[in-house]
Amino acid sequence: MSQLSRLISILTLLRSKRLLTATELADKFDVSIRTIYRDIRKLEDAGIPVMTIEGKGYSLMEGYTVAPVQFTEKQANALITAQHLVNQTNDVSFSNDFKDAMTKIKSVFKTSVQEKSELLSSKIYVFDSNYENISSNALSEIQIAITNFNYVDINYRKADDPNISFRRIEPYAFYSTNHKWILIAWCHLRNDYRAFRIDRVQNFKILNDTFEDRKFNLQTYFQSCPFDNK
Repeated sequence: MSQLSRLISILTLLRSKRLLTATELADKFDVSIRTIYRDIRKLEDAGIPVMTIEGKGYSLMEGYTVAPVQFTEKQANALITAQHLVNQTNDVSFSNDFKDAMTKIKSVFKTSVQEKSELLSSKIYVFDSNYENISSNALSEIQIAITNFNYVDINYRKADDPNISFRRIEPYAFYSTNHKWILIAWCHLRNDYRAFRIDRVQNFKILNDTFEDRKFNLQTYFQSCPFDNK
């Protein structure tokens, strides 16, 4: 059983209002108690309110319910396929947030749909002939900055340039090409819109200060200077 399947099964058991010990869960899933500890932390990290009752076991916070959403098999398959594509983005923050979201979503799958979605997942592989082993870890944070209009300070290294420059930017939009995320932002150093590859952002800081919306339009930007991602 995969970790994701086990997490969903643990959540399903906890939703049945049962009080479960780590030993009971370890025996049920034929794993170590340490593995169960990691699973519980994973559920907690995903926002599931698991309560630890000292000396007794685990239960869900009183009143916690999962929204009564039902997914068809085709819809579940679409989500499973999307997860494989998301894993190709090479941005750790985005992949982890999507994985946590999928843990919550799969907890409401019917048992038959869960089983079939896991089967499908084992039969999908995404090849990328232009693969570059360059990862990033900024996408999720900068997405929040976009919707809240926060300034972002970045240290940025352009292609084929060993020098790192400091930029204060107003983030506006993203697009993806060749499995790389490109951020469009107003650059205060250049006093104009610029495109920044997220995997070339060396460091970043989301500021509390906010900027006034310049009413940026992505379609208009592409018409004026398409795919400038240096």
